[in-house]
Amino acid sequence: MITRPLSVPKIQKIAVSSFLAYAATFVLLFYYMLNFNWTISVADSGITNGLLALCCIVFSTLLGYYQPKSEPVIYVLVVTIILASFVTFTSTFLLEQVLEDANYSSFLQLTKPFRFIIVFIFLVWWALVNLLWYRLEEQSQMKERLFAAQNLAKEAELNKLRHQLQPHFLFNSLNSVYALTIVNPKEAGPMIMKLASFLRGTLKRDDEVWVSVAEEMEYIQLYLDIEKVRFSHRLNLDVQIDEETLGKFLPGTFLQPIVENAIKFGLYNTSAAITIAIRVNMEQDLLKITVSNPFDPDMKATGGTGFGLTAIKRRLYLLFADQNLLQTYTQEPNLFVTQLKIPQHNDQNHTH
Repeated sequence: MITRPLSVPKIQKIAVSSFLAYAATFVLLFYYMLNFNWTISVADSGITNGLLALCCIVFSTLLGYYQPKSEPVIYVLVVTIILASFVTFTSTFLLEQVLEDANYSSFLQLTKPFRFIIVFIFLVWWALVNLLWYRLEEQSQMKERLFAAQNLAKEAELNKLRHQLQPHFLFNSLNSVYALTIVNPKEAGPMIMKLASFLRGTLKRDDEVWVSVAEEMEYIQLYLDIEKVRFSHRLNLDVQIDEETLGKFLPGTFLQPIVENAIKFGLYNTSAAITIAIRVNMEQDLLKITVSNPFDPDMKATGGTGFGLTAIKRRLYLLFADQNLLQTYTQEPNLFVTQLKIPQHNDQNHTH
């Protein structure tokens, strides 16, 4: 298994401080309890613990770049024995060469097994600390990769839903053009031109995840112009937008399916003129958009796939993890209301 070597400054500072305290303890032990002079005490601690520190760095590097998938305990024990033997015998040899003291030389030979055990225990502890750190780091990286993959999947689904809404509207508009060529051929040409402008604007803003209310309302106005060509005097609009909302943001292509739904259920089953009302205002930190249309409770509504509102609900859940941001209800007298709420945050990342 390949992992990255330990390289966190804070951990390094803690390790260095702990090791210096460990070396200082050895100096004091030799001087005050074993009654060696300062030269011997400092030399023994410096050489022995200096080699130990070098082996700790080597061990961390080995564990950082390679950890066997099978039998990791045996691997750690073998490396620990090799390094502990190196520290013990090398430090003993160097100390005998540097310090010419008969009593101290006898002490070195007598304590060699004890030195090996201490170094071995220290290296085992160091290996366990490193293994634990690398496991935690690997788990953290795995969580980051999983989070990134989930975000990519969410973005892919959002893009899929956005692109599905465009042909959904296009098919409905083409049906409207076809109907208009039969009912009122003179208006078919202007409607096709407005449809072309609408689709051109759709392609232009295809990469925009978030758009301002002002931009979205311009987009909706083109759509309403197309519908007014088709329905003429039968379709009346009452649009009220609070000025403070014009700079707020909402996901692109959210509003058009809602308005389309209001027109479909408001006009398709009646020959009378109706009014579609659109209200945009702020409710605390929520951008609230309300679309209402009259309906006849005694008439069966025109059938449809319901894809538009379903797609919006799904996109809202993917963006905000909230199932209640899109609500529909009836209101007296015979008014069907669709209410959309979009959370607004100062640190929200809008892509234009």
